[in-house]
This record gives sequence, structure tokens and C-alpha cells, in this order.
Amino acid sequence: MACFTGPLAGAAITAVIRHCMKKDTEERTDSIPMSEKLKWLEKMFLGGSALLAFEHIWHGEIIFSFPFLTAVKNGETMDMLKEIATVGSAMTGLIFVVWLGMVAAANHILKQKKAAAVKE
Repeated sequence: MACFTGPLAGAAITAVIRHCMKKDTEERTDSIPMSEKLKWLEKMFLGGSALLAFEHIWHGEIIFSFPFLTAVKNGETMDMLKEIATVGSAMTGLIFVVWLGMVAAANHILKQKKAAAVKE
């Protein structure tokens, strides 16, 4: 119904945080700036939301006339909100966990490169 709004809200929050935080002033080659990592998260949220929205369009749950969601049109607003709270938040959490894994992997790879450079 509208579970794509969960990751979409995550993308909006991430964008606000990324734009509000101070840019990394130092050009460091030994780590990836946090603003770049947040950009990864924002893109992952947007991609997940777009994929879910496409799936909902495909199944006719999103229409291109007001109120845009068939659940609202059919009076199933509570069911829609319940889906956003359960499925949408679960998808948002899963995307966040995958992003944490990406950040950990990137930090590990940079650490290995730094150790290899020191050995040489």
C-alpha cells in the first residue's frame, strides 16, 4: 500500500542530517568522510523506496489521480498506516543494517590498505 514511505522518510532525514553537518575540512586519504557515507545511505533509501513504489504501481496500489493510494480511496487508511509502521519500518531498518555492513567493510578495506602501505 504505502510501505515505500518508510525508506523515503529515511532518505529525507538522512539528507537533512547530511546537509546540516559540517563538511569534513581535512582532506584525509586514510578514511572516508562521514558525509560520503551518509550519501551512500541516502541513495540506498531512495533506491529501496523507488523499488517499492514501482512494485506498488505495478500491482495497482498507487494510482495517478487524487488521493494516489487506493487504500485511502477505499477507506483502508488504518491498514495502510499499519503497513507503513510494520513493513516500511522493517525495510528501513534492513537498509540501515546493510549500510552499516558496507561502512564496516569499507573501513576494514582501508585499514588493510594502510597496513599494506606501511609494510612496503
